[in-house]
Amino acid sequence: MTINNIVEAIWVFSAVGLTILVLLHSPKGDGVGAIGGQAQLFSSTKSAETTLNRVTWALTVIFLGLTVVLSANWLGR
Repeated sequence: MTINNIVEAIWVFSAVGLTILVLLHSPKGDGVGAIGGQAQLFSSTKSAETTLNRVTWALTVIFLGLTVVLSANWLGR
């Protein structure tokens, strides 16, 4: 297993995770609070939405960064 395969696996994981997290966001700001049992994992709905935003942004940065690295072929294939 090469470093390129590992980076591609992380890239795919971040793409799938990002897709799922974006679908969890609500257009009206309800977000995770609109899902019955999920909001109980957090202390409040606002906390759940803040956490969802942070994780979404983190996966966005990872996905875009790895897209640049893989497309520029910096890992040498």
